[in-house]
Amino acid sequence: MTYGDDTTQQTREGATDTGDARQAGEGVIRVAVADDQAVVRMGLRALLEREPGMEYAGEAGDGQAALTLLRRARPDVLLLDIRMPGMDGLAALRAIAADPDLRTTRVVVVTTFAVDEYVFAALQAGASGFLLKDSDPAELVNAVRVVAAGEALLSPAITRKVIGLFGRAGAEPVEGLETLTPREREMVAWVATGRSNDEIAAELTISPDTVRTHVSRAQVKLHARDRAQLVVFAIRAGLALPT
Repeated sequence: MTYGDDTTQQTREGATDTGDARQAGEGVIRVAVADDQAVVRMGLRALLEREPGMEYAGEAGDGQAALTLLRRARPDVLLLDIRMPGMDGLAALRAIAADPDLRTTRVVVVTTFAVDEYVFAALQAGASGFLLKDSDPAELVNAVRVVAAGEALLSPAITRKVIGLFGRAGAEPVEGLETLTPREREMVAWVATGRSNDEIAAELTISPDTVRTHVSRAQVKLHARDRAQLVVFAIRAGLALPT
């Protein structure tokens, strides 16, 4: 992934500062990057720094440095590689989820493959979505905006593959399932298809606001911070749309 040719200055912790101490203005999305490949970090920085409404919050070369960066810079979005030396991306995700001060940062996993053995584990650990390393710059910018708005970045193709790979073990008892109404269960199953609220509404011939209400209630009842967590719930609980 090479989006530009900017350079960075490493700190002793393995993270970097942009050298800009200004506070992000209202509406500005602050984005950090954690990847062990310098060329990837360089390209992402060049792309994000020239994107209106975004601010580059720093970078790290491994999971431990990423945690240090998040605690210092408090970005809105972290673009995170999974396979890194030392503390890898999965371990970093779990540490982020376990730290109340870091949970507001949305994490997009940047991966080489659309679905591999790490994808479901990353969803369970708190990732808000996935992006391929060879994605177009416009796709990456859109991904940042989507997760910063509190949505999940899960395409129907990826969710189908995740369900196909990890949903074969069958349903298991999942805490909170009994609190959902039949309609809310149905909405969670629809969310697991990767469709948006508008697309679900079109399928069911109801209003997007109705879908949004049911999805929001399900998130509250299941303590899911975004739609990605609802996908995990649906897979674990074996929720499926009627055929």
